[in-house]
Amino acid sequence: MYDAGAPQVTSLIDTHAHLTVEQFDADREDVIRRAEESHVYAIVNVGTQMEDSLSGIELAEHYNFIHAAVGIHPQECGGITEKNLEELAILANHPRVVAIGEIGLDFHADYAPREQQLYILRRQLLLADKIHKPVLIHARQADAEMRQVLQEWTSKRVHKNTPGVIHCFTSTLDVAQAYIQMGFYISLGAYIGYPSSKALREAIKLLSLDKLLVESDCPYLPPQRLRGHRNEPSYISDTVIELARLHGINYEECAAHITANSRQLFNI
Repeated sequence: MYDAGAPQVTSLIDTHAHLTVEQFDADREDVIRRAEESHVYAIVNVGTQMEDSLSGIELAEHYNFIHAAVGIHPQECGGITEKNLEELAILANHPRVVAIGEIGLDFHADYAPREQQLYILRRQLLLADKIHKPVLIHARQADAEMRQVLQEWTSKRVHKNTPGVIHCFTSTLDVAQAYIQMGFYISLGAYIGYPSSKALREAIKLLSLDKLLVESDCPYLPPQRLRGHRNEPSYISDTVIELARLHGINYEECAAHITANSRQLFNI
């Protein structure tokens, strides 16, 4: 079994990766090794449907510094049955699972009926509260609906641990502050360095580092310097460099903040 060893001062946690997808089939071990060499202390591998949620657990069983999140992505929830939800609940109780996700709403295209997305989201939120684990929230062109659902859920939760994180955040300062007020972290990726993210960078400057996480969302959304190439966890330092620049602090201080937030949320 592979072990990344003890954390270092500037070690980082990739809070959202998709290492089980086919883009990594040819060199997955090399990608994971490069992550360790780049001071990535831990990786949360995220599921989007039943099959890759199970694969993520198997990966986490093999590598001590990889943890799993299991869930049904809104784009994948169209054919989900009650039996699938029962199976997901079993997976969610596995000791290598640290979160429920990636779950949420995606109204960008008609991947699944909106009512079905809302139903599956609410069922998974209830599961997360029942087993006392945070959620990884996907919200695309659905901020108003998502805020309403999460406001209802957070107000009724039995457990009062940090509810979770808004994955791959790209919205406005007001939306970010609304999520933070509910107790959520905001997770950012290398896209914050894209030329098109100028307005987002202005919002990020006004968000407390105590509420921010970083993620690769690999194999998607590589740093600007690698646009057109596959992303991987070893590149998340690019995001921390940009965050440090935006907040006017050095890399080590920024990395320490971000890593502490991640460890607190996922208890790793």
